[in-house]
Amino acid sequence: MQLPFLKLRSKSIVGLDIGSSCVKAVELAPRGNGFELLHLGVAPLPHDAIVEGAFLNSGAIVDAIREALERSGSRAKNAAAAVSGHSVIVKKISVPAMTVEELEESIRWEAEQYIPFDVNEVNLDFEVLQHGDSERPMEVLLVAAKKDLIDDYVNLITEAGLAPAVIDVAGFAAENAFEANCQPGADEVVAVVNIGAQVVNINVVSGGVPAFTRDVAAGGNQYTAEIQRALSIGFDEAERIKIGEPHSRDSQDVVPQEVEQAMRSITSNLVGEIARSLDFFAATAADTRIQRVVLAGGSSRVPGLDVMFRERTGLEVETLNPLAKMLPSSRFDPEFLAQVGPSLGVGVGLALRRVDES
Repeated sequence: MQLPFLKLRSKSIVGLDIGSSCVKAVELAPRGNGFELLHLGVAPLPHDAIVEGAFLNSGAIVDAIREALERSGSRAKNAAAAVSGHSVIVKKISVPAMTVEELEESIRWEAEQYIPFDVNEVNLDFEVLQHGDSERPMEVLLVAAKKDLIDDYVNLITEAGLAPAVIDVAGFAAENAFEANCQPGADEVVAVVNIGAQVVNINVVSGGVPAFTRDVAAGGNQYTAEIQRALSIGFDEAERIKIGEPHSRDSQDVVPQEVEQAMRSITSNLVGEIARSLDFFAATAADTRIQRVVLAGGSSRVPGLDVMFRERTGLEVETLNPLAKMLPSSRFDPEFLAQVGPSLGVGVGLALRRVDES
């Protein structure tokens, strides 16, 4: 799903995942049944540059975009980015049967009934999921994003020297990476859960179509803050402990028991938040049962999260490898790919979106 006001006809595009902890730049090319990773760059962001979706330090974000592009070596001039959070609304709605042309004319009036914003303050897009007739309505996927949020992304990308070609929804981008790498069954119902630093994108996909989408204000920064507090250490060191990487020389060899307990508590709360959203979907779609959960995002690597998720929901749980269909390449350090790979779901999904259209 792409918001329609930003589309360029270009085969050369870089997927920009502007997260709250770092910026990832990804460029791909289709190769047979897979893809070639042409360029990849990651640049860190100050942890207070983006807070609750608000850009508090635009200069630092622009610098990080430029740094990620420089590290990637990409020469693409057009970019695809993704939005999420409380300023983005995704709803499956029913409308009277009509032509697509008629729907384009009436969608703003239809949207007024479903979005909590002034319709004049949002950009709208839609996709017809099922055409109706005289006896049944049309099923439509409606997407609305506040104009000021879109403007913020457009300004950042433009200031970094790129042309904003596509603005997507983060949950849809993660879904795109999942479908490209995992080839789900035609009738399979899968919950793709992208866990970032500050936001969790939940997208339940049924038969290749989004059936339920929700963003939860939670994420990996909760772990980091607790570890910083417990050990009186810096942000970067706490991040390494969070994902189970070796500690630096001056850090303790064993994570204190109270930190492990705190991390389990945070994991329990995070899993509970996500599970409640999945329970809500199950209650409102009685004839659709989730068959498995696919975890994505950098914070999906937290040790024990997948196990607790499985215990809490009783569902099959796996972790997405966004590079599973990547052709063998010697241009990238395997250790680097192993480290950043789990966090590339949105970036790969954005880059694949353009590949699919080219």
